[in-house]
Amino acid sequence: MSQFSFTSSSSSNFTLFYHSQNHNPSKFHVSAPFRTSQPSPSHPIPPLCSRDPSSSSPLLEEKPETSQSSSKFDPQDRLSYNDEVTDEISTTKKSLEELLVVRRPVKESSVENDDEKGEAVSNFEDSQERNGILEEQPSSSSFPLDAGLKKFAKKVPIFEPSRLESDSGEKPLKVNLDLALYKAKILARKFQYADAEEILQQCIDVWPEDGRSYVALGKILSKQSKLNEARTVYEKGCQATQGENPYIWQCWAILENRMGNLRRARELFDAATVADKKHIAAWHGWAVLELKQGNIKKARNLLGKGLKFCGGNEYVYQTLALLEAKAKRYERARYLFKQATRCNRKSCASWLAWAQLEAQLENNRSARQLFEKAVQASPKNRFAWHVWGVFEANLGNIDQGRKLLTIGHMVNPRDPVLLQSLGLIEYKNSSANLARVLFRRASQLDPRHQPVWIAWGWMEWKEGNISTARELYQKALSINSTTESAARCLQAWGVLEQRAGNLSAARRLFRSSLNINSQSYITWMTWANLEEDQGNSIRAEEIRNLYFQQRTEVVDDESWIMGFLDVIDPAIDSIKRLLNLDQNSYYKVKESTSNTTAGDDVEGSTEESASPSSANVNDNNIDTGSGFDLDDFIRVMLSLDPSKLEVQLTTSLKDPPKIARTTNGVWRPSTKTSRTSTTL
Repeated sequence: MSQFSFTSSSSSNFTLFYHSQNHNPSKFHVSAPFRTSQPSPSHPIPPLCSRDPSSSSPLLEEKPETSQSSSKFDPQDRLSYNDEVTDEISTTKKSLEELLVVRRPVKESSVENDDEKGEAVSNFEDSQERNGILEEQPSSSSFPLDAGLKKFAKKVPIFEPSRLESDSGEKPLKVNLDLALYKAKILARKFQYADAEEILQQCIDVWPEDGRSYVALGKILSKQSKLNEARTVYEKGCQATQGENPYIWQCWAILENRMGNLRRARELFDAATVADKKHIAAWHGWAVLELKQGNIKKARNLLGKGLKFCGGNEYVYQTLALLEAKAKRYERARYLFKQATRCNRKSCASWLAWAQLEAQLENNRSARQLFEKAVQASPKNRFAWHVWGVFEANLGNIDQGRKLLTIGHMVNPRDPVLLQSLGLIEYKNSSANLARVLFRRASQLDPRHQPVWIAWGWMEWKEGNISTARELYQKALSINSTTESAARCLQAWGVLEQRAGNLSAARRLFRSSLNINSQSYITWMTWANLEEDQGNSIRAEEIRNLYFQQRTEVVDDESWIMGFLDVIDPAIDSIKRLLNLDQNSYYKVKESTSNTTAGDDVEGSTEESASPSSANVNDNNIDTGSGFDLDDFIRVMLSLDPSKLEVQLTTSLKDPPKIARTTNGVWRPSTKTSRTSTTL
């Protein structure tokens, strides 16, 4: 039973008690200092509220019964006293109703909804009170300050984090970023750069901490030659990611290297390796920069660190192999190429570089086998088809070379280099008119590709069209007059003017070419021959001596291996084998055929045919004995009919060209030409 007990020491001072018995709050009990029919509790109960603010005693002290209390009361006095107690109970109940109100959380919604909900709650409470259902709850304090705080607390809304999040705007899911980046990539492939930039800028605004948006936007701006804007994007990306994204540092370093700021590029590559020492692209890019500057030892050190921190990587092994090939250490180069292809058997670049090494050493059979591996690794790779086709054409296999270049053009119809090589083959072995068609189509596909204009101009010069050749050379130089292609163009133009009798113009052109590339042996010797033909033997000898004096020869010895040991983890067995190579270790190590795959068998046959003692050094037979069927391969992998390649090539030349780059914002021919060309 739950009871409210009132005890009084006088007729006007009451104290309210509430205690629970059997958890039933529906009954009230009044205890008075006189005997009643209801017995009083035997133990004192702590007060929960009191009408006497001065009462601070935690327990009600029971006063001993006097002699008067044990005497019988007059019935009239007892009735009067009961009425007074009843009035006091009603008054106390009213005060409790004002204080004890059921609280409900208040939500921050619209004002109209709040008012409607408030009125509904009030009406519900009133109806509950009228029906006697609303339960009274005990109060925890009787001070006026506490009562005021309770009234204020009713008006304060309960904190709801989910509602505050929704009010401030929910962040989209991360999958939306991936979809937006993919859409921007597709738009960039279609050369719709404005739409791609808009999407990427929105991604940066919503996800400023993700570095992929900055990298993609910077690359798009770089393709449009907006280098300063790309630099700004990379700088903002590094700030937004707090310098912890190595991809942004690396792209920024490549941009600075492209702009000629080598010192800044080195600093940015260093920052990329600090952000993530396992970022292999940063180590490799930095090494390539040092190689272009002639710092061979520095480049080897960087490549070694890349192998140490990142493990085996095909690009690092390939670069080291090319260094060994340049130093004429071919056995080590082959070993490194083998390591590169083991790291990634689908690396077309590694197979292709290895094939070019064997072609340079005239190991034709092994070169063909490696070319086959390259196209199998990447059937649509334009470089593989192009290099293989030129290789066969140079060996005199014109039909095979033409076929390979045609296949490359079918799978890469917007590549101008394949059509350029086809044009040269057709000019040498067919007709100049077909070659002109091919050159014209190549120039339409990419108007900024200088070698196309140079090759076309050379053909016109050979055909006796001197004025047309000059115009084509001028067109090539108008694109860019500071590149290696520009140096070759100036040298070819100088030969043209020399044969035409314009010796002063020829000298100026040779000098301009050497200003761009002072290491060109052909240009120096051509100029010396010009002076010697004119009877200036002393001048010709001076030119030859000047070449040998200014020539920069990079000496790359084997001392790098000792320094390599300091940065390579000695626990890596493959690196140990690399560093302990002897003269014949390449041929001594033979893998058992029972533990090798079919690909390893082909690789083993390639290694055997690549040896200097091979009997097939000058083998021009197209059949390599590897079982590779080119016709079946292109029929299955590329869906091409080998018997209709020429028809498809002729049809593609008649169709309107699919220009790879629009002239709007991408190709802006510069009005500046070389100083020598304007003076002619």
